[in-house]
Amino acid sequence: MTNKIERAGQFIRALPHADALGMELEELDPGTAVISMPYSDRIVGDPETGVVHGGAVSALMDTCCGAAVMSHPSNPAGTATIDLRIEYLRAATPGQRITARATCYHVTRSVAFVRATATDEDEDLPVAMATGTFTAGSGK
Repeated sequence: MTNKIERAGQFIRALPHADALGMELEELDPGTAVISMPYSDRIVGDPETGVVHGGAVSALMDTCCGAAVMSHPSNPAGTATIDLRIEYLRAATPGQRITARATCYHVTRSVAFVRATATDEDEDLPVAMATGTFTAGSGK
């Protein structure tokens, strides 16, 4: 299991978009992942308010969900997003780090099911929540 988690962590750290957005892998355990992204002027969607663009939050959540799937004990291979539904609950507070936490809660022979939450530094009020399906196994 440790090798799988190490490989998933290396994969996430090597993704160009994750690097461009400054994503940092905080935790990776069997079936769960925590990835954070610092505030940056480069990802602001509204220059007047300084609010981070929803696309950056989406990329963070998608990457975190994929990491959770890759680290799941019953997923023998990599993964790709099939479907990701994100509900944006509020704007992230400008200047604050955003953290996504994802759990892969069920894996079939070809599909993994994931839930995720994104928060800023006020962890009691989610910024967004997501549910998704990802490829699992060999897909055969």
